[in-house]
Amino acid sequence: MLKAWIMEKTHRVSSKILNNIPVLILEGDITSEADSDIMNTYRELKEKHSPFYLIIDFNKTKYINSAGIATLINIIQDLGDFGGKVVFTGLSQHFQKVMDIVGITDFVNIYQTNEEALKNIETKA
Repeated sequence: MLKAWIMEKTHRVSSKILNNIPVLILEGDITSEADSDIMNTYRELKEKHSPFYLIIDFNKTKYINSAGIATLINIIQDLGDFGGKVVFTGLSQHFQKVMDIVGITDFVNIYQTNEEALKNIETKA
């Protein structure tokens, strides 16, 4: 008898709006498996809100590999093509170091919390 193996998702992607700024929330493992969910959610936010700023919240992110970093770079480049800016929040020290090593920190602003990011975004507006 064949048994169907159901692969449990190791990630969750959601979004919310804070003070008219879209927030992309990444949870779990950010790998190639998460790419389509991340990009689909990003495209929905972009179509609905045409954001100048996008916050990506990593508070519940457990793991990121090179495919996940490539997905983030795609978002940074896409929003940048329209003059927009990506902001990271909730990076652990380890993820902060990874982002520094791959050079992403040259292209994004990083804050500990969404509230801190919003405060800094609002002072720039």
